[in-house]
Amino acid sequence: MSPPAPRPAQLAFDDLDTPLYDITFVVVDLETTGTSPEGDAITEIGAVKVRGGEVLGEFATLVDPGRAIPPQIMQITGITTAMVCTAPRIEAVLPGFLEFAAGSVLVAHNARFDIGFLKAATARCATAWPGFQVLCTVQLARRILPRDEAPTVRLSALAELFGAQTRPTHRALDDARATVDVLHALIGRVGNLGVHSLTELADYLPAVTKRQRSKRFLAADLPAVPGVYLFRGPSDEVLYVGTAVNLRRRVRTYFTGSETRPRMREMVALATRVEHVPCAHGLEAGVRELRLLVAHTPPYNRRSKFPQRAWWITLTEEPFPRFAITRTPTRDTLGPFGSRAAATEIAATLAEYCGLRTCTTRIPRTGRHGAHCPPATVGGCPAGRSGILTAATEYAPTAQSVRDLFDGRSDLPLHAMRERLETCSDAENFEVAARVRDRTVAVVRALRRTQRLAALARIAELVAARRGEAGGWDFAVIRYGRLAAAGSAARGVPPMPVVDGLVAAAETVVPTRLDGTSTPAATLPGTDSADERSHPPLRGAPPEETALIVTWLAQPGTRIVRTSDGYAEPRLGAGPWLTWVERAETAARTESAGRDYLTGTES
Repeated sequence: MSPPAPRPAQLAFDDLDTPLYDITFVVVDLETTGTSPEGDAITEIGAVKVRGGEVLGEFATLVDPGRAIPPQIMQITGITTAMVCTAPRIEAVLPGFLEFAAGSVLVAHNARFDIGFLKAATARCATAWPGFQVLCTVQLARRILPRDEAPTVRLSALAELFGAQTRPTHRALDDARATVDVLHALIGRVGNLGVHSLTELADYLPAVTKRQRSKRFLAADLPAVPGVYLFRGPSDEVLYVGTAVNLRRRVRTYFTGSETRPRMREMVALATRVEHVPCAHGLEAGVRELRLLVAHTPPYNRRSKFPQRAWWITLTEEPFPRFAITRTPTRDTLGPFGSRAAATEIAATLAEYCGLRTCTTRIPRTGRHGAHCPPATVGGCPAGRSGILTAATEYAPTAQSVRDLFDGRSDLPLHAMRERLETCSDAENFEVAARVRDRTVAVVRALRRTQRLAALARIAELVAARRGEAGGWDFAVIRYGRLAAAGSAARGVPPMPVVDGLVAAAETVVPTRLDGTSTPAATLPGTDSADERSHPPLRGAPPEETALIVTWLAQPGTRIVRTSDGYAEPRLGAGPWLTWVERAETAARTESAGRDYLTGTES
């Protein structure tokens, strides 16, 4: 068997926007022993390579199908068993064809038939099918030609309609040559309709309502740069907000068959204009999208429709603190959580292993806890101890252990959870061990999220850079967890003057204090403990925005240009537990797969 042919490179997005006259097409036609790709075989391959109306080469060969050709097929094609018995087998032919077609767009008349046989042949030859872009002239003809002009789209009929130089003969190369003429004629027709690139041609093929297609002009003047786009309605209200790495290409898809969501089609029908905000890079686009979602709450956005609404676990300010689930973060806070139920479950786990009370009785400073609280082991309060009353001074270390856990100064409760897991496992109480494991994983993930965001939000200013997709550098100026400025330096442009300019023009970010006021700019806080206690962990930064920035900073290749306060997570925080968490999650997935297997075999 011949070695597999090299895999042609799939067209990139930039290639798809190349004008049609610069696209290389390979028009292919096959003759076969029947109609089933799985049960029949190829007897002839013919292909023509064209670009800009010029023929670049041809490929033609008979193929030994390894079986007799049925009489009815011989009558149609004129190819007999005797003609192919000395021809090469498909294993010898296929690599040469794939090399001939490499890097092109494959075109066929009724492409599902021809491409189906070629894919089946590659599978039998243990060769990977390349990522070809495929164009079907049958589908294109049905989309372009009215019924009265072309009652049928058979190749012979279209060749006659367009006056093709080669007449189809049911021989592969002749039919491929005829298909070339049909393709050029069809491209000429859609060129008058504003279709000039492969992307536009592919978008033109699916059925789209006239009303939807008529609004393509809304994307006509958009730049091909990263940014945010806003669809506005009849009263200039914002209907939808989205981001794109290429504004013109992305917005154009809303007016084509590639947009299949009924909700989006309804939005497009209402839209009267598209507003856009060019951005330096993807991070700036993502941040601007979040801010616009908060500002406009557009009705057709489902994701992050209310990103400012989140739940937090907070430690109450009272002599005997306990957990409360609130919308507003305090200094001793864990979150954010997407639902109150998720926050409540984590709070219950933490209270159990930290010994924090869960009873809701108000206890004065001079009072004592435990008079009416049975121990947690009998379903009561985790801070309850049978027959023992606890004063506020005795209870204070429990509350402090929670603060230390949140801030990453201690991870003793996590060790207690792991020890509980190991005890249950050693006792072969595996169901309880699995529950403890899953609860521990949830707690670690929640702690890591808060500590990771807080580590960035405490920094007065951090400047980061990463290589741009087209070369050069992308920059972000981050202040207290918020994006204050974004920019880029093209390849060959000295980067540091660009950085200095961005820092000088960056937005002033003033962190929020717990009392709701803002710190004066002249006395922005440092990192002393008294100052830390006067601010919530994220200092008022929107959690989703800070999370987006943290993800960008964590991507490979991102560099810190300079920072005012360093950038580090706490040593005894949740970060060092991530390896353990990954092992635990792997074990949980394995157990789930086992249960699914047993369910499937027993059903």
